[in-house]
Amino acid sequence: MTQRLHIVFGGELVDPSGTEFKNVDDVHVVGVYPNYATAYDAWKNEAQRTVDNAEMRYFIAHVHRLLDEGTETSSTQELS
Repeated sequence: MTQRLHIVFGGELVDPSGTEFKNVDDVHVVGVYPNYATAYDAWKNEAQRTVDNAEMRYFIAHVHRLLDEGTETSSTQELS
């Protein structure tokens, strides 16, 4: 079975309708999760905790989509 990792992270945005963070050093990495359901629960918890800050936004990143398992080395692995 293929592992489907997800990262939940967030922070204050320059513009609430965009995705650019005010300060990348302050990005909060909530954690890495083995499936979407647990990542969603973590995302929801952080989003509700920060609901009063309109510039704060959390995201779920699908790590498994960054890797191309069909090739010997993915483009993300070549960067290191």
